[in-house]
Amino acid sequence: MSFLEVIVYDLLGSAAILVGLMAFIGLVLQKSPVDEVITGTIKTIVGFLVFGIGSGAAASALNSFQEMFASGFGLEGVLPLAEAVTALAQEKFGTVVSLVMVLGFAMNLVVARITPFKNIFLTGQHNLYLAALLTVILKALDANNTVIIILGGVILGISAAVFPAIAQPTMRKITGHDEIAMGHYVTVGYALSGWIGSKVGNPEDSTENLKLPGWLSIFKDYIVGVGLTMLIFYYVAAIAAGKETVENLSGGVNWLVYPLFQSLNFSAGLYVIITGVRLLLGEIVTAFEGISSKLIPNSRPALDCPVVFPYAPTATVIGFLSAYAAGLIMMFIFGMLEMPVIIPVAVPYFFIGATAGVFGNATGGWKGAVVGSFVVGILIAVGPAIIYPIMADIGLQGTAFPETDFNIVGFILYYIGKFFQGIF
Repeated sequence: MSFLEVIVYDLLGSAAILVGLMAFIGLVLQKSPVDEVITGTIKTIVGFLVFGIGSGAAASALNSFQEMFASGFGLEGVLPLAEAVTALAQEKFGTVVSLVMVLGFAMNLVVARITPFKNIFLTGQHNLYLAALLTVILKALDANNTVIIILGGVILGISAAVFPAIAQPTMRKITGHDEIAMGHYVTVGYALSGWIGSKVGNPEDSTENLKLPGWLSIFKDYIVGVGLTMLIFYYVAAIAAGKETVENLSGGVNWLVYPLFQSLNFSAGLYVIITGVRLLLGEIVTAFEGISSKLIPNSRPALDCPVVFPYAPTATVIGFLSAYAAGLIMMFIFGMLEMPVIIPVAVPYFFIGATAGVFGNATGGWKGAVVGSFVVGILIAVGPAIIYPIMADIGLQGTAFPETDFNIVGFILYYIGKFFQGIF
């Protein structure tokens, strides 16, 4: 790996470092005392790392569920995972992907400075994924590296500023202020979930205000509700997979005990995510005032999707379950239509579905959470199915991007490129 690639992947590709750098710049621009600069920067990075640890724990538990579920029900097909596509793209076009990301971040700052789109996208890994997508699409169009770097960087920079604005109206309803934006490239899906919520429900009927009868009231406790709900899912997957498969996966842990541990690990991961987000927000919003007032007026940080989880924790679980149900339904539909079968991978379906649930809940209460996330679950199955043939054409087989914004950008760019190829 070249020095440039190390800088990009290890620094700009690290959301924690990128957010910490922005906090440092903001505090310096405010002329804060040295001790406050150091404290604010470190606490911002630590806050991001804490919810990263929680995300990792939740993702690890979900990966176990995915393996049991896929084995138990004999699932084979395309796995929509941005990390997998990006890894393949980096292996083939690593330096180009790096340069697209660097130029894209610089262009994001320029666009935020000179246009009404004041969002500074700080989810570094998602910018890396978009850089990989743009590189792959432009390679499929036979563009040379110079064109890919310049055009890809410009598109990434514009996307980083514009896409968060799509979800911002509902984001304001969720947070009660305008100080942060959604830095996760499913903003079209999240905005749609918010719109659907406004049509099917009432925000007064929030998931957080559900009145449950009798013993079901224990589900009002978020951790208990998550733990018991996921426990059912894990045991269904474990029973379907069977004793031998589960104990091979668990490293010898009894196959009936392993699902219990994994469901509780998942619940603990979500609790850590929410704790980390609260720590992060306590620092980054204050620190960003310096950038907003001195460097890029009225700008706001666009942060990763778990930033909304503390505002409606119950909606995150409802959103995941509803989106995942939609993904399973679409999987069978694709099979009947003899299309590429998009397997609903639990990790992206959790983070995307959970966030869509929060957006739907903000405008339509529990009905909005259910219906909005269900529709988004359909979108993140259909998108990969549409764009997969382009991925496969240049040798990136078996995986695709689930994110709505990636697929919209990739689809439009590819067919515009094909049109101009036909002319010239």
